[in-house]
Amino acid sequence: MKIETIAIHAGNHNDESSRAVIQPITMSTTFVREADGSFPAGYIYSRSSNPNRTSLENVLTKLEGGTDAAAFSSGNAAGMSVFQTLKPGTHIIGPDDMYHGLRNQIKNLFANTLEFDFVDINDPAVLAAHIKPNTELIWVETPSNPLLKITDIKAIVDTARKYNIKVVCDNTFATPIGQQPLALGADMVMHSSTKYFGGHSDLMGGALITAQKNEWWAKIRQVQEMGGAIPSPMDCYYLTRSIKTLPYRVKGHIHNAQLLAEYLENHPKIEQVMYPGLLSHPQHATARAQMLNFGGMLSFCVKGGSDEARKVVNKLQIFTQATSLGGVESLIEHRASVEGPDTKTPHNLLRVSVGLEHIDDLIEDLTQALD
Repeated sequence: MKIETIAIHAGNHNDESSRAVIQPITMSTTFVREADGSFPAGYIYSRSSNPNRTSLENVLTKLEGGTDAAAFSSGNAAGMSVFQTLKPGTHIIGPDDMYHGLRNQIKNLFANTLEFDFVDINDPAVLAAHIKPNTELIWVETPSNPLLKITDIKAIVDTARKYNIKVVCDNTFATPIGQQPLALGADMVMHSSTKYFGGHSDLMGGALITAQKNEWWAKIRQVQEMGGAIPSPMDCYYLTRSIKTLPYRVKGHIHNAQLLAEYLENHPKIEQVMYPGLLSHPQHATARAQMLNFGGMLSFCVKGGSDEARKVVNKLQIFTQATSLGGVESLIEHRASVEGPDTKTPHNLLRVSVGLEHIDDLIEDLTQALD
């Protein structure tokens, strides 16, 4: 099946009793046992599994071309479950512009148990120089947040295989509609399903999808069940429903993002535009080779520094100044002020989640704010 068909059908299970076309929400926390103590439907307790979560995990698996998926209550919970499976003393290599939420999680919650380096993993010499005997994981984020850097996933995987190192790719910005990291050799994919999977800025979730159901994946499942950082049946239902329109929503995001990036690149008050679909992007060739499309996220730097960037944000009328991304509405944010004093983000950078409004209205709004 093509991905549009998978998005609609892989997360649905027709109800046998009512013959409802759409799977109902199962709110029960516990399930009836037979006289012999067995659970004929396979469900015991909702922290372990739930029919709506099973459906969500099935469609996530199919979308990413994996063998299994695990849904979590947030993207950070999904990322943390990966780090929790690593034995004490393990060394992790992450990108120097790794999403600040997970970067801070590693630095603050795992400082006493894990070793870590955040480096320019796009530089093969730098990456090789930081690999140690206890390095077990390379974390990839492409496109990166918020600098939209592109990492060659195949190149990272080739290096990792030489040292028997696992590779996890944060695919949140690209979505499975835009990039298939497992097909490029990654061991696991992470998503903040709060973003494009949800698509309407009204629920929170995270997910991991694996290439193989191996011993490492069994540990992930153990963390999911015993840790209990799971989405509710209601969240699973709404995520599954939203995913049905994901391929078509993403097409709209891409269309608007490309046109908006081209407009901004030619504006005299813009210093730089970061969007992999532009020929000026330093890794445009890599993006074209490994991505199915260039996504709906972009960043741009305003001439004049932080104050000028904030003036632009505050004058916008259609773009909403808010954290997060992937919703139908366009969001914009002065990113450095969110990330804190150790941010590597330029202070004149604005990150944009390009929504599904008419592109003419978005350009007109930016024009008046910049002028």
